[in-house]
Amino acid sequence: MSRVKPKAGSGPPAGAGDTRFKTPGLALLLIMMVLAVYWPALRGDFVWDDDAHISANQTLRSLKGLGEIWFQPGATCQYYPLSFTVFWLDYHWWGLEPLGYHLQNVLLHGLAAVLLWQLLRRLDVPGAWLAGAIFAIHPVNVMSVAWMTELKNTLAAVLVLGAAWSYLRFAGLGVYAARSPAGSDWRWGWLSLALFQLALLAKTAVSFLPVTLLLLLWWKGNLRRWRHVGLIAIMLAMAAGMGLVTLHIERLHGATGAEFRMNLGERVLVSGRSFWFYLGKLFYPHPLNFIYERWKIDDPAWWQYAYPVAGAGLLASVWALRRRIGKGPGVALGHFYVATSFLVLIQVLYMMRYTFVSDHWQYFGAMSVIALVAAGIVKAMPCPGRWPQAAGITLVIVMLLALGTLTWRQCAEYVGGESLWRATLARNPGCAMAHYNLGQTYFQQRRPEQAILQYQLVLQISPDEPDACNNLGSALLQLGRVDEAVVNYQKALQLNPRDVDACNNLGNAFLRQGRTNQALASFQRALALKPDSADACYNLGNLRLDAGRTDDAIALFQKALAVKPNFAEAANNLGNAFLQQGRMDKAIEQYQRALTSKPDYADAHNNLGTAFLQQGRFDDSIRHYQQALAVKPDDTDICNNLGLAWIQKGEVLAAIGCYEKTLAIQPHNVTACRNLAWLLATWPAASARNGSRAVDLARRAVQLIGENDPMLLDTLAAAYAEAGRFPEAVAMARRALALAEAQSNADLAAELHLQLDLYQSGKPFHGPAPPRPESKPQ
Repeated sequence: MSRVKPKAGSGPPAGAGDTRFKTPGLALLLIMMVLAVYWPALRGDFVWDDDAHISANQTLRSLKGLGEIWFQPGATCQYYPLSFTVFWLDYHWWGLEPLGYHLQNVLLHGLAAVLLWQLLRRLDVPGAWLAGAIFAIHPVNVMSVAWMTELKNTLAAVLVLGAAWSYLRFAGLGVYAARSPAGSDWRWGWLSLALFQLALLAKTAVSFLPVTLLLLLWWKGNLRRWRHVGLIAIMLAMAAGMGLVTLHIERLHGATGAEFRMNLGERVLVSGRSFWFYLGKLFYPHPLNFIYERWKIDDPAWWQYAYPVAGAGLLASVWALRRRIGKGPGVALGHFYVATSFLVLIQVLYMMRYTFVSDHWQYFGAMSVIALVAAGIVKAMPCPGRWPQAAGITLVIVMLLALGTLTWRQCAEYVGGESLWRATLARNPGCAMAHYNLGQTYFQQRRPEQAILQYQLVLQISPDEPDACNNLGSALLQLGRVDEAVVNYQKALQLNPRDVDACNNLGNAFLRQGRTNQALASFQRALALKPDSADACYNLGNLRLDAGRTDDAIALFQKALAVKPNFAEAANNLGNAFLQQGRMDKAIEQYQRALTSKPDYADAHNNLGTAFLQQGRFDDSIRHYQQALAVKPDDTDICNNLGLAWIQKGEVLAAIGCYEKTLAIQPHNVTACRNLAWLLATWPAASARNGSRAVDLARRAVQLIGENDPMLLDTLAAAYAEAGRFPEAVAMARRALALAEAQSNADLAAELHLQLDLYQSGKPFHGPAPPRPESKPQ
């Protein structure tokens, strides 16, 4: 029986050797591989500029902020509105829990690996799945996947791969060549444009796509169709527009100055050297570093030109040999160069002030070289059934295991700021930025001694770094070394006279020295430099409040909150100002606002407790004092305030417990000594009284502050009477009465006349209320 030849184009598409039922399983395997090797990253915390993107990014907090993300370039540190929209959704889904952000990034990377595999299959590239697997677990991608900020990379990768896949269908490339009708299906073309635009809104680094698509058209011989090239021209225009916006935002956020001015020769040197650097890290990914050493670019040094010359020679060689080795290597290397090292010829990025190369900058470019290597491995494999093939498969498995192990180990560095910066410095000891950020980490951990050492190392490397001087001052201030802090703040202002943070910090240091006028001048200077500085308004407001200028203080706190709505400290102190004016409802509203922004804010809980106490809402008052103590268990003022609230509620034993706790922490606390002595001497319930202990406590308080407080002498008199020492009680009550009358305290004098009569008749005074101690706001 004769066989019938299948028609051209029938049957499964070329390059799709895997049967369809295997595709979901292989895709799942890629995802599981990614989850396995990136498992340590799921434990990671926020690092470096994750605060600017996520944890301290106020635009993520509200619907208004979402509008600013899209329609107010500059509201975020980069204009990547789609990425920041995902961050906005993340914040409203799981707040600031890092696990959600990490899991999202890992899964997006896994999806990118699957899409890369499928795209290569449709381009008839041998070893497509192997390429996806290498990309999935290659350690150079750890920076893009384990660093939450770089959701920009993983999200943009998924979208740009989707755009490329849609373009293949539109242009009839690869397996779609035999299926493509005479006229292109513009539905796929428009989809490709839409996905590319979304990818640009996630990160403009995907601007390489039009060039890559041109290379694919050249590879597959489709450059003559104008509609295919025309669509790419539209993409180029889109990329140029978004690139200009990105450049503007980069400059707005600091990518200006001498270190960002590079002539063409210097850019060529950086471009050529980075090309080989990235290739080297792909083939030998060890050691990797978060910040690599920044090269010194010297035009006259002839040997530096060896890098760009060798790069140009490599690209020229694959072009010259295209008929012998095919166009594929040229396409792969062309894409790699455009996606990694070409950009510096056009734009100097902000991060280039620290390093000219970074692992996350080769996330997109690595795809093509990995595909080229995977194809070479598969082509080099012997035919099925021969023993060398088993050896080849074993070597591939060993390679994947080695890459996965390196990725696993690299992920551990991203667990937190300290581990990341220590690992960076182990490989790049002269990295001033790493020393600076490690100092920041130590400072936030309240380890000022270690922070000071790191800032000093920064200044050894870069003596004119104003931020390091400013932060060194803050670390010194945390240790109480106020004079040294002032010197460093002043040096920071000499280096950068417009440093608003240094002005504010200098003002606070002057306050610690008691130099109120100098502090006022510093805060006013900060406000002059930046009229909408929330910190300057807050600091000036505190000075006005302390000076009794309550209306001015309220206006300044309100201005601070208009600029920074979640400024909990400003809301708390605005509440204190309202409390001073007797505007209780307004005060309570501001304390609650502070707690909405900062639920564990002990001072706001304490102050809200005080406001409720004054309203007679004892249960609410007690609840907030207890919440304040949960945050600051050793705060004696809060302990005393809680004791007063328990007294007002009639729970004397609970009040005694609070004062005993205060004295255990601070044995010479006058308020606790006085109040506890009064309770032990005068409370109506005999089980709560203890005259001899009351005498000891009251005498301790008198020794601490002297005998000029009639209320304290009254307490000592009551303690003597409860202890049965009536002659001493009478004598002390008379002294208290004389002081009260001298101070025109008629109410206390009247009480003392009644108590004196009791003591003279040999009876102690037992009453339900203490001698009017006040709760302290904070």
